[in-house]
Amino acid sequence: MRTVAPRDGRRRVLLSTVSSDAHTWNLVFLQLLLEEMGHEVVNLGPCVSDRLLLDSMRRVRPDLLVVSTVNGHGRLDGARVIRKLRADPVAGDVPAVIGGKLGIDGDEGTAAARALVDAGFDAVFTDTADASSIGRLLGALPQRAAEGRAV
Repeated sequence: MRTVAPRDGRRRVLLSTVSSDAHTWNLVFLQLLLEEMGHEVVNLGPCVSDRLLLDSMRRVRPDLLVVSTVNGHGRLDGARVIRKLRADPVAGDVPAVIGGKLGIDGDEGTAAARALVDAGFDAVFTDTADASSIGRLLGALPQRAAEGRAV
């Protein structure tokens, strides 16, 4: 895992995909975009198991979790993993967003977004969302205390 030291006022972002998604270019793009904005990024890579994501959330203590998905299973896998994260006493309060291709049946935009927010995500970005949306979201988040965070 690669990290870049944040500039003052910037956020620590944990970047992941769902367990069934082996795509990497989406993660590389998001990592570079977020680092260019000055944020510290811990990129877990593709095919992240629910257990690895939960353990990483506890260890890294990010200001934001970003889940990116390309394979179309984001709606199902994302709902499952966010429920586990929200039930965790350490990771449960971390703001979390998901984006990308959320379903395999074409555009599931509004229905998929609603289901994922209901499951526990703070925001959902469809595959047509503007990449700068996440930067605006990060700017609105309070920064978590750095104590207890390790990479």
